[in-house]
Amino acid sequence: MMRFTGFVDSDFETFQVEGLDERMEAIEERIRPKFRALGQELTDDLSAKLGTEMFLHIAKHARRTVNPPKDTWLAIAANKRGYKKHPHFQVGLFDDFVFIWLAFIYELPNKQEIAQTFLQHIDDIKQKTPKDFVISMDHMKKEAASMDEIDLEKALKRFRDVKKAEFLIGKHILKGDPLLKDGEGLIKMVKNTFDTLIPIYRLAYK
Repeated sequence: MMRFTGFVDSDFETFQVEGLDERMEAIEERIRPKFRALGQELTDDLSAKLGTEMFLHIAKHARRTVNPPKDTWLAIAANKRGYKKHPHFQVGLFDDFVFIWLAFIYELPNKQEIAQTFLQHIDDIKQKTPKDFVISMDHMKKEAASMDEIDLEKALKRFRDVKKAEFLIGKHILKGDPLLKDGEGLIKMVKNTFDTLIPIYRLAYK
């Protein structure tokens, strides 16, 4: 297994490659080996901290037939077969930033119950989440708002009441940040981010 050395400009440039097959090939060559190395370390770490076996999933983009993916990611969930129907941790790339998420996406069967639990613990979530963390309501889009900017209660109600609404919480690291090229430093930062998110992950299973 290769050692994770961080992300470089050519990884981000993958999303400028024209054509579905060509871009998928670039993702396979440039990014997936890094995801495997990074993902294995993060999966082992989360398994130990959560006291339950976690499984690594690397996005396949299998449903795509025409449009090349605008982003790609690894996901870590407590289910071996898949991650979309479960709360999961993610690390991935768009063309201009890396995202580190705890993700609750629309396929979750018990989305409403989870949202309701979060609403009941909203003060705790606000208190324990750093202000530079960001929240997204749609994993397909780049837009995210910081904890400082967002109306968390409104976001969680939308997550509960709107079928397609999602809730992703974590961090963005912009392309060009020197941390991205420091493999060890980045691993440490992702682990620390996940540590902050673990209490929210545990809430989802209450």
